[in-house]
Amino acid sequence: MREVLQARLSEWGFDVRTASTARAARMIASSFDPHVVVSDLVMPDDTGMGLLESLRANDPERRVVMITAYGTINTAVQAIKAGAIDFMTKPLDYVALRRLLDEACAKPVTRHPVVPNLHPPHADAETGMLGHSVAMTRLRQNIEAAAMSDAPVLIVGESGTGKELVARTVHERSRRRGRRFVPVNASAIPETLAEAELFGFERGAFTGASEAHAGLLEQAHRGTLFLDEITEMPVALQPKLLRVLEDGIVRRVGSRAEMVCDVRIVAATNRSPAQAVASGRLRHDLLYRLDVLRIDVPPLSARREDIPVLATHFLAQCIDRDGDRNPGFTNAALERLTLHEWPGNVRELRNIVERAYSTARREPIDVVHLRLDAGREDASDRHGIVLPHGVTAADAERIVILETLKATDNNKAETARRLGLDVKTIRNKLKQFSLDGADE
Repeated sequence: MREVLQARLSEWGFDVRTASTARAARMIASSFDPHVVVSDLVMPDDTGMGLLESLRANDPERRVVMITAYGTINTAVQAIKAGAIDFMTKPLDYVALRRLLDEACAKPVTRHPVVPNLHPPHADAETGMLGHSVAMTRLRQNIEAAAMSDAPVLIVGESGTGKELVARTVHERSRRRGRRFVPVNASAIPETLAEAELFGFERGAFTGASEAHAGLLEQAHRGTLFLDEITEMPVALQPKLLRVLEDGIVRRVGSRAEMVCDVRIVAATNRSPAQAVASGRLRHDLLYRLDVLRIDVPPLSARREDIPVLATHFLAQCIDRDGDRNPGFTNAALERLTLHEWPGNVRELRNIVERAYSTARREPIDVVHLRLDAGREDASDRHGIVLPHGVTAADAERIVILETLKATDNNKAETARRLGLDVKTIRNKLKQFSLDGADE
């Protein structure tokens, strides 16, 4: 039936896209932006009524024609009330269908011609949790469940998926919302300073400690401490964090006095927690205490329906920031964005949109402005890292680490993850390379 309709409508001069499921239809509608949607009432993953409601929720002007082999008066009335422009039964009257489509397409569409919605529905304006996909709906549900509790949370997701945003949203939805949210990247703190940063220190505790300093745990008292890249925390420090999770006891470096600290711990990692334990990066007892409430953040490739919404939101931010104007994305650009693989997830999408906006300025953003392959032309991305003939083992190590660091935008934690090393090892190697360069 779908193929027959496509052939008929193409013969009538319409530009046609087809979808076999409601999920695929939502994704295509967000990028293709059709004048009219013709939908069956029965689909493998949803009902036509469900699709009708979601399409019109995203765009109240969306024109939808419902078709079914099992037409009843009640069903037809429900469809028309929900916003369908007509309800047709099989076998279709193609003469009536063509007349209906011609009339629908002849009427002007009152929405924005390029970017239909700069502030789309299903977007949490306060937290920035954008999207209406199944994956995002599930994520919101998990966030709400975590916010109702005071137990530790472990957030797991690829780099660039927005794990800190998820942590902030949990905090803002919880009873601690009026208190501090203290974020810290465990991989960014030098191992020698990690305990002092986390637990604080007294005056004279070590060279340079000229006055007492409250640690991050104290600063987050009655609030939330977000520990990003938890698998990069020094193993020697992990038992002390475990004690905080167990009984809330904190002791500054250089002090014998203990204090009770009321803090909620939310941790995050882009690694598999189980693999981190197996490799000795994360203590299994600490994982058990952190992994009370798990939130898995989906990669952008798992929620492609949300890409037009996110891209439009990021473009609106650019426009608001610069006080400029831009007509928005062309349909071809949105479709290209939707089909991209997004290894860098939402962070990569934001960067692409900002770059495209800077290039296009007041012109509609088209495929040529996206430059989705920029930065992927070097040999390290396409063919791996190429080593010169006769290179020494020491120089090979230097090249591999520096090229991987370059490919990760100087992210030491991600470089360590890709190379299967500790962040501490990466830091030490970089110091060594610097000294070797000075000697030369």
